[in-house]
Order: sequence, then C-alpha cells, then structure tokens
Amino acid sequence: MDTQKYSIANWLKAGNSLTPLEALNRFGTLRLGARVFELKRDGLPIITEMVEVSDGKRVASYRLAA
Repeated sequence: MDTQKYSIANWLKAGNSLTPLEALNRFGTLRLGARVFELKRDGLPIITEMVEVSDGKRVASYRLAA
C-alpha cells in the first residue's frame, strides 16, 4: 500500500471523515477520489456523502461505514 493510501486508510479507520481539500492539506494528495477507489477495491467500506463547505459549494466527503 502506498504512503498516501495507507495514511488515508488510517485516518478513516480512526473515525474521521475526509474532503478533497482536507486530503490535500493533510496528505498532499490531489487525487482523493482515486485513492478512495483503490481503498474500496481493497475492501474498505467507504461511504461518500456530498457536503456543503463554507463558500456554499458541495464536495464529496468520505468516511467508513459504521
């Protein structure tokens, strides 16, 4: 597992959610959707929700299923 994918998986397993901007700031990834796709393929039960951010735009937020 590459470093970004491993870090994102651990972040989600700790009960956190993650948006693309948070992923860029925390893990340096511009391709959160691709990492999430890989993690789902590896068997992690990730849920995608659309959330509104401070400027009114809607972005994907990822978290693990309960």
